[in-house]
Amino acid sequence: MSRICELTGKGRLVGNNVSHANNKTKRTFLPNLQNVTLMSESLEKSVRLRVSTHGLRSVEHNGGLDNWLVKTSDDDLSLRARRLKRDVRKKLAENAA
Repeated sequence: MSRICELTGKGRLVGNNVSHANNKTKRTFLPNLQNVTLMSESLEKSVRLRVSTHGLRSVEHNGGLDNWLVKTSDDDLSLRARRLKRDVRKKLAENAA
């Protein structure tokens, strides 16, 4: 299981541990990923995703999962999230027509 947020694309960063003697050793900074169940209003079902806490706050700020998916570009989304976005757009188009 990769350590990448499915909504924002946020992944691990690489840096150095620096000791008092200024010795440097490699280390990784991992995103704070959580397994969450988000509700899609247009699809009327819940979706389980692995999301960073930053991504979760962004989803809540934008008014839910459906609004977040419609506004976000496909570059940052995972394959599952892109499929979900396609389904949401199709459902919203059906409701609008």
